[in-house]
Amino acid sequence: MPNVVDKTHLEQIKRRFFRLYGEDAERCIGRLLMMVGAYGVGLNPYPVDELWNESDVVLITYGDSVRKEEEAPIQTLRNFCNRRLKGAVKVVHLLPFYPWSSDDGFSVIDYREVDPVLGDWKDVESFGYEFHLMFDLVANHCSSKSRFFKEYIGGILPFSTYFKEGNPEDDLSDVVRPRTSPLLTKFETRDGSKFVWTTFSADQVDLNWENPDVFFEFLDILMFYISQGARIVRLDAIAFLWKTVGTNCLHLPETHEIVKLYREILSMLAPHVILLTETNVPHDENISYFGRSDEAHMVYQFSLPPLLLHGLLSQNPEPMKTWAKSLGDIPDGCTFFNFTSSHDGIGMRPLQGLLQDQELDWLVGEVKKRKGHVSYKTNSDGSKSPYELNITYFEALSVPGKPSDPLGIERFLTSQYIALAFRGVPAVYIHCLTASLNDHPGVKESGIPRRINRHKWDVDELNGVLDDSSTTHSQIFNEFTLVLRRRASYPAFHPDAPQEILDAGSSVFVLKRTSVLGDQRIFCISNFTSEPTVVKEIPKLLGEPSLTQVKDIISGRNKSISKGGLRLKAYQTVWLVLT
Repeated sequence: MPNVVDKTHLEQIKRRFFRLYGEDAERCIGRLLMMVGAYGVGLNPYPVDELWNESDVVLITYGDSVRKEEEAPIQTLRNFCNRRLKGAVKVVHLLPFYPWSSDDGFSVIDYREVDPVLGDWKDVESFGYEFHLMFDLVANHCSSKSRFFKEYIGGILPFSTYFKEGNPEDDLSDVVRPRTSPLLTKFETRDGSKFVWTTFSADQVDLNWENPDVFFEFLDILMFYISQGARIVRLDAIAFLWKTVGTNCLHLPETHEIVKLYREILSMLAPHVILLTETNVPHDENISYFGRSDEAHMVYQFSLPPLLLHGLLSQNPEPMKTWAKSLGDIPDGCTFFNFTSSHDGIGMRPLQGLLQDQELDWLVGEVKKRKGHVSYKTNSDGSKSPYELNITYFEALSVPGKPSDPLGIERFLTSQYIALAFRGVPAVYIHCLTASLNDHPGVKESGIPRRINRHKWDVDELNGVLDDSSTTHSQIFNEFTLVLRRRASYPAFHPDAPQEILDAGSSVFVLKRTSVLGDQRIFCISNFTSEPTVVKEIPKLLGEPSLTQVKDIISGRNKSISKGGLRLKAYQTVWLVLT
């Protein structure tokens, strides 16, 4: 086994253990060294020149987003990706594929098994031969049906101390959470009635991270995932991890310390693995998980989806311009995870301080016009406010009642091209690629608003509509994947390549990307309005006064730059490249 235990890393790790667990720090180091011996070879630690590049695009999907009778869904998905997405996406995020009891996978029964309904570990391993893989580490809570919790109920060590117990007499009114259900749930145990924290639902029981046994349980799970091929690990709902009565229990210092500990351990054992934190909160809180380049490698760009939706529907890019200009520098070794849609809804909290209340209300109304749903959270004063919008991103940008209207199609495509242009690693939800419509039967059947954006395609039906060039699904999928493949060869789209927001009028959004070596510039120009527009003084904007012609990556054609400026159709985006 290679010598992966570095004394510098160990000293830093020991300090972090001490901050969390005090006098148990020495024992924690001993446990860590034992785990290194168990997993060191399987993790294959090796130096990496870079963690990401311009070819990295992540596909977000459930293991059964496409299905075929009498075939394991993960096999069906792998075959679909091999046929349709090679060269367009490089990483596949398999949303929780473990046995589960609720929340579509996020109430995990067994972290170390594949749900037999989806397949087995051999299916996951086979997927990893063709694509890099991203797994979820659901660390805040597990299923009340799990062995962990059953043994807690039975008073069996070590599980009898694995869960966060609470006192209903405590003042917990300051606790921030995304649900309106009770924060504490009563359970009958061998030792009598106990109240357990249930931040997300009564079936999702919160783990007690004050107990170092829980830390090591999940470190073992993390190492196991890496040994099974995980290249990116998503830390689900990580902001809620540590609870202290009398605080808001969000982003507590101990939570950050745990993420930093995992980062430190991975940098020693598996430096090729990327930690991604999922914190659906306002931007300044979100980026706190970068730490000082010592915490998460990537954080979700949570403000982007709702700002982009608002800007395109209102035909006003100014709020997004203001936000994008404020992003500032990204710490070394860190980057954003850019997306427009995922298995969850479109978060509203990340708009805090970016839009006025009347603008938020207007956006909620636009989603309702398109038959979407709105989920709410309970505030500390007992009031409720919108937490997320539940709708497919395609229908959210469609013309109400007319999903095949060309104007809505162009508006949707330009939303995706803008997200792909931002600095960071882009992630595309499978239902954006397939232009899926709202799944109202799924919502009605389950009573879960998020199911509106979690349709399960029959793979033969999906292949049929994608092969039929007359369908909206085919038009969007083919153009979208073509642009993804073209994007992969331009170093100005490297996640580390700087970006700049330029001013070119109130109707357009202009984002400039410059390659790390400075030898390539790409100008991403988008019309945010339903009318054609002309971007004037293009040579000046591009910094090339004598320019008469430039290549557009999206269309693959050269564009003439006349004195009259660059004409853009309604909701058109161009990527103009200069080398």
